[in-house]
Amino acid sequence: MPIRQPIVCVLGHIDVGKTLLLDKIRKSSVQAREAGGMTQHIGASFFPVETLKELCGPLLKKFRRRLRIPGLLVIDTPGHEAFANLRKRGGAVADIAILVIDILKGFEDQTYESIDILKARKTPFIVAANKIDRVPGWVSKPDELFLMSYQSQDPYVRQDIDERLYTIMGEFSKLGFQAERFDKISDFTRTAAIVPVSAKTGEGIPELLAVLVG
Repeated sequence: MPIRQPIVCVLGHIDVGKTLLLDKIRKSSVQAREAGGMTQHIGASFFPVETLKELCGPLLKKFRRRLRIPGLLVIDTPGHEAFANLRKRGGAVADIAILVIDILKGFEDQTYESIDILKARKTPFIVAANKIDRVPGWVSKPDELFLMSYQSQDPYVRQDIDERLYTIMGEFSKLGFQAERFDKISDFTRTAAIVPVSAKTGEGIPELLAVLVG
């Protein structure tokens, strides 16, 4: 039987870079057209399988996986507190979700609200820990794999990244979720995968998509 494209909802607090992350993937400029750079409606984008292969194909080959989906239908939702109903609508139709968290700020008000929406619908999700390019001392390598870029950073920068991720994992633990950095997970059905990314430089986006389509 042919598999339809999964519906992916992107959730998170305002100004964590949700739309910018999608812009980086689709190479458009939706966020720049929003009032004040703030998404005020639900937007949908279709990423065909050819685009996914282009972005994360090398990773899939490495793990000897092939894509069985025709693409992804991604729904972008606003993060401002005034648009709670729109987030609920987006979360209601999703097969899977990307929860975007600012790695510098960690959990914020709409982060908790987004998790409540996902829990209520029992929607599986992965976490994009965005804005790694803003971590002090981080030297960006545009469109590079996160793990490759991470290994090239100074030890104190890697330690800073790790500590920020541990803080996010700890908050998930308080909410009853097991979470871990994506490359340290053996069972993705039991552990929420955290993928550090930069919506600005593109670092980590191949791994985010590879985990998502996987």
